[in-house]
Amino acid sequence: METWNADFIDAQYRRWKKDPDSVTQDWQFFFKGFELALGEVPDNDAACTEDQALRQTRVEALTHRYRDIGHLLSCIDPLVACPTSHPLLDIPAFGLDIADLDATFYTDLFPERRRATLKEIVQALRETYCRSIGVEYMHIQDPTERKWLQDRMEPIQNKPRFSDHIKRRLLNKLYQSSFFESYLNKKYPGQTRFSLEGADTIISILGVLLNHAGDQGVEEIILGMAHRGRLNVQANVLMKPYHDIFCEFENTYDPDSLSGAGDVKYHKGYVTDIQTETGKTLRVALMSNPSHLESVNPVVEGFVRGRQAINHHDRKKTMPLLIHGDAAFAGQGIVAEVLNMSQLSGYHTGGTLHLVINNQIGYTTLPENARSTRYSTDIAKMLMVPIFHVHGEDPEAAAHVIQLACDYRNAFSKDAVVDVIGFRRYGHNEGDEPYFTQPTMYERIRTRPPVYQIYGEKLQAAGVLDSATSEAFGADVTHCLDVAYEAARKTACTMPITRFYENWEGYTGRYAPESVKTGVATQKLVPLSNQLTSVPQNFSLHAKLQRMNDKRQAAMTKEEGIDWSFAEALAFGSLLAEGVPVRLSGQDSRRGTFSQRHSVLVDQETGATHIPLNHLQKDQAVFSCHDSLLSEAGVLGFEYGYALARPDGLTLWEAQFGDFVNGAQNIIDLYIASGETKWQRLCGLVLLLPHGSEGMGPEHSSARPERFLQLCADDNIQVCQPTTPAQYFHLLRRQAIASYRKPLVVLTPKSLMRHPMVVSRLQDLASSRFQEVLDDPAPPKSPKRVLLCSGKIYYELSAQREQRQNHQSKKNHTAIVRVEQYYPFPENQIKDIVTRYQRAGGWYWVQDEPENMGAWQFMRPRLEGLIGKSVGYVGRKASASPASGIPSIYRRDQAMIINQALGAPEGGTVSS
Repeated sequence: METWNADFIDAQYRRWKKDPDSVTQDWQFFFKGFELALGEVPDNDAACTEDQALRQTRVEALTHRYRDIGHLLSCIDPLVACPTSHPLLDIPAFGLDIADLDATFYTDLFPERRRATLKEIVQALRETYCRSIGVEYMHIQDPTERKWLQDRMEPIQNKPRFSDHIKRRLLNKLYQSSFFESYLNKKYPGQTRFSLEGADTIISILGVLLNHAGDQGVEEIILGMAHRGRLNVQANVLMKPYHDIFCEFENTYDPDSLSGAGDVKYHKGYVTDIQTETGKTLRVALMSNPSHLESVNPVVEGFVRGRQAINHHDRKKTMPLLIHGDAAFAGQGIVAEVLNMSQLSGYHTGGTLHLVINNQIGYTTLPENARSTRYSTDIAKMLMVPIFHVHGEDPEAAAHVIQLACDYRNAFSKDAVVDVIGFRRYGHNEGDEPYFTQPTMYERIRTRPPVYQIYGEKLQAAGVLDSATSEAFGADVTHCLDVAYEAARKTACTMPITRFYENWEGYTGRYAPESVKTGVATQKLVPLSNQLTSVPQNFSLHAKLQRMNDKRQAAMTKEEGIDWSFAEALAFGSLLAEGVPVRLSGQDSRRGTFSQRHSVLVDQETGATHIPLNHLQKDQAVFSCHDSLLSEAGVLGFEYGYALARPDGLTLWEAQFGDFVNGAQNIIDLYIASGETKWQRLCGLVLLLPHGSEGMGPEHSSARPERFLQLCADDNIQVCQPTTPAQYFHLLRRQAIASYRKPLVVLTPKSLMRHPMVVSRLQDLASSRFQEVLDDPAPPKSPKRVLLCSGKIYYELSAQREQRQNHQSKKNHTAIVRVEQYYPFPENQIKDIVTRYQRAGGWYWVQDEPENMGAWQFMRPRLEGLIGKSVGYVGRKASASPASGIPSIYRRDQAMIINQALGAPEGGTVSS
């Protein structure tokens, strides 16, 4: 309905009185309903007059506006005086005056009666929307959701009625939070911990949330948060022993007992099982998080989706909870990416609870310099979900809205946002001096008493407890802290076992590919092929796809000619038949960027879809393929989280072009490459990155393999560039079947997907395994030179060598060896090659990429160490751009590379 402007409503009413059909149906129902309501009132002897109806509509406009923007008059900032008026909410703004305050109007604000004075109506609206809670929800377009929220806020005027037990529990948590922080500050002055002081209410309401969620049927909560208050959450919400936290401060672990490089204490995750007050068991998993704010958001969502898949897609049993900072929520682009995922079929998790720790500052930057919106949460309005702003020193109001947000999530499977507005009592970290940049703000903060004192005095005044009981809360916390501290100081700390989910038992981080048998018997592949190339009866398949299926069937009949995409489908199908679920997502991944995959077929007449990979056999696992939103960082983070939850499956993310991975570099650096050494978190995620210089310009040429290779250490990731369909088949199967879990980066081809030489035999899939190095299939007897390369350029070198032999009748003196796996570096396999060609005079590395890119800088020292002599380089000169955007330059340089590799006595560098 249009904005509720009093003059506009008056005009609409007059139009309706003159001609009901002259206004929209919404307005017709509105005016008809209120005239009927007024006419039903016993003391109305006659039908309502036009003036009565007009004044009634103005009261309705006032009610609507309070619901819409009453939050502008709410008292939610502890550091400023509460607002007392707003011009848009003053009575004259609606064509009413002081005399109307005692007049009686129809209202739905009081369930027990239908009429109230304007004074009572305004008072009720102010109590509901303009006190410690400010609510934004009228932007929600679904009237059912708005009414649901109104029915839970207005009857109680957003004033929860908690039992004395709950109130004492809230206070106890406030003591725990504050005393924990001050104890750390006293015992470990200057050590960075990112204190929560000034936002202690977060700890009290998280306790309320866990109990409430457990009663709602939630069985596990996956929690993501940055560093502010993280140790406090672990200690006082997840009940991580104080002793373990003190040990992290003492840092007296035996270095020889540690695994990996580790991470700072306020980045680490924690998994625990909590018993709620009603006896429910609730698992809470705090995900490990780097310093890059908000980057954990998609990881949490993906992990939740993976857990929900295990639990038969029951969205209510596993709930994501994200705790944000105000500056990061407004400033980080990945927040928008994750919010956009929330209702998409491939990424929906049943709604996320967002809790904002609003410090009203970001390091040293104030809100007016950090965002262009009134609230830090305004971006969440894109979802049309409720946003609750709450005074950070009113624990009961905060507890009320966190419960309401949880209920909304469970009712509508949508996100909800709770913005707890407090402050940061000290600097950004324990070494920061906030008075340098915000002296007046911090002078106000300095005089604020801790919230446990404010709330404790309130409860004492209400007779909920006495001062002795209140003080006992603090004494009990101090005693527990003292005991744990002394224990941590007196005895050497042992590194606690990093607990994680039980479905990771049996998987290892020890890379051992030799033991993995990946071949599939032909008697299994043939029926798989039949199912993959079949469609339901009366299904209208596109003519080109029918020809693709016919070609695939012919390849199986001939037992040769299996191309790249068919080998992939057979790899997926064979895994599904063995009970391994497969999930693939990316931009246009269902069809494939190069129109090669077609995993989801569309009926050309009805639009109905058919997924052959889900119709292989009765007891197969599920194949899910999703065209993602146009996002890289968010989606890759999501798939990392999903793979983290599903070690039993094959999870793949495909970039539309390899260079698109640039947009997700932080996920690669912070999680994929380093998650194992920092947090002991294994992950088997696969990245499919189309790569190859084909004259298509700089941005569609390179997946930046040099960046991945720079990250390689301690067998942390696998970086491969297979050149045959069979190699790709075995590589995918190795990733799923092996007992180890390592991220896999696959540089996939583009033009080679349909290259006549890039085909495999059925027997190649049935036997053997992935070969890290492929020797020349037709090696010379006494080679004078050995070319080592990877990827597409092998076929160009091979074709040119064959052409020279045919045209010039010369013997072949050049061996071409393909390195199919860069890392873990295949040292033994290359040693075999060196032994085989030990008499060769010259060794060269040949690549498409410029000298400062590709694999050259990575391979050179390793190759020279094994060969025992210098290795020449053949390729483009160093460049700031991955490739030329001018086709003629590309063709010239490519021809020079091939010619130099096969004929230049000393190799060389192509200058472009």
